[in-house]
Amino acid sequence: MDDDVVAVYLTFPDEASAERVARALVDRRLAACVNVVPGARSFYRWQGAVQADPEVLAVAKTRASTLPALTAAVQTLHPYEVPCVVAYAALGGLEGYLDWVRSEASGPGSTGDDREGAADPPEP
Repeated sequence: MDDDVVAVYLTFPDEASAERVARALVDRRLAACVNVVPGARSFYRWQGAVQADPEVLAVAKTRASTLPALTAAVQTLHPYEVPCVVAYAALGGLEGYLDWVRSEASGPGSTGDDREGAADPPEP
């Protein structure tokens, strides 16, 4: 269960903040990879009013055991008062990729290479 791969859906107000957080998550081994996707428009209710704002989406791939530390890091680094952090379990996928995520998202202070059967990074 702790070794399960999860995808974490995040939103940001701009590319700069998304890229800053994405880099920090990967640098700290809290995520194996973070995709940053500009060009979203979000409609939501906040403090009693409907808002419509441009946003940048990001999807971080990590392990279930690393999710609490990833969530805490996003909350600390994110410019929003209440950032969107929603995790979805990976129900399947290419096993080599999932192994790579498990290896790379090993948490702070880990090299990620100490796991038996650690996979090479996927080809671009």
